[in-house]
Amino acid sequence: MKPLALISLPLLAVLQAGCNQQSSLSPGGPAARELSRMNWFILILFIVIAVVMWILIALVASRPRGSLREHAPVDAGGGHEWVWIGGFAIPAAILAVVFVVGLRGMSKFPLHDGMAHTPAEIRITGHQWWWDVQYLNSNVSLEANTANEIHIPAGRAVDIDLASNDVIHSFWVPSLHGKVDLIPGQFNRIRIQADQPGVYRGQCAEYCGEQHAHMILLVVAQSPDEYERWLGHQRELAIDPADDQQRRGQTLFTTRACGLCHTISGTLAQGRVGPNLSHLASRQAIAANMLPNNTANLSAWVVHARSLKPGVVMPNMTQFDGNELRALVAYLQHLR
Repeated sequence: MKPLALISLPLLAVLQAGCNQQSSLSPGGPAARELSRMNWFILILFIVIAVVMWILIALVASRPRGSLREHAPVDAGGGHEWVWIGGFAIPAAILAVVFVVGLRGMSKFPLHDGMAHTPAEIRITGHQWWWDVQYLNSNVSLEANTANEIHIPAGRAVDIDLASNDVIHSFWVPSLHGKVDLIPGQFNRIRIQADQPGVYRGQCAEYCGEQHAHMILLVVAQSPDEYERWLGHQRELAIDPADDQQRRGQTLFTTRACGLCHTISGTLAQGRVGPNLSHLASRQAIAANMLPNNTANLSAWVVHARSLKPGVVMPNMTQFDGNELRALVAYLQHLR
């Protein structure tokens, strides 16, 4: 089986795990609905224009040659009215309508300056190729950090600050909002809202390197009570190992290279290069949502990350023997 097939199969499994359709024509929030109206209008307008053009072409093509009205040569001014009408007036009128509809839609979205007086609830930082997600709070001890999976309360708008750690990325969850870029050295902001609980799939929409297509994002909308419980749990320290195998896995994680790149709260592992793994087992997927979060994929990712996702910073960890790998994976799967 080809490598692309090996990647596409687990990705398909993630899509079949209950995610809402990734389409701007299937809106799940107020911003997406406004964009969907514009999309449908432009799509229908394009179809109407295309049908009219094909009808005109068919009529001209089906007429006998002798019945066609000839005009004077172009250099003598013949046919200029068709150029003005078909090549300028009609396209200008159509584009003007689309422009006005677009301006009307844009006027309904809050600008960054208009949101500046309200502190953001979440800060997302783009990396090659994953999303760092920080839940902000005026009390630093109440902040939480996770990766690649954003939880929000359903039925309420959430302001998100967007930044980049390396190149330009783009935040895009089609069912909730349009695209907003993440630019190095600059904060942008987006306001998203999901009407109903569910899982909304998104991804980076700006080419950012080799694994751009696998920089996937999940937005999990929950009822307000469920969201508060989830956020409270994310603020807690990682769960202590429950048995000897997991304790051995924790020791391996904190004494080998893992702890230099990843954080597990309440342990010596305080690395900042890769995603925070304090509650890894509670996430639906790994590798920026490219692979379902199960024992086989987690084991393969730990040992051969670069064979699954070429170009990632995480090195292959082939120094672990079978027993060590099982202990390490058992510990990671305990981190709920």
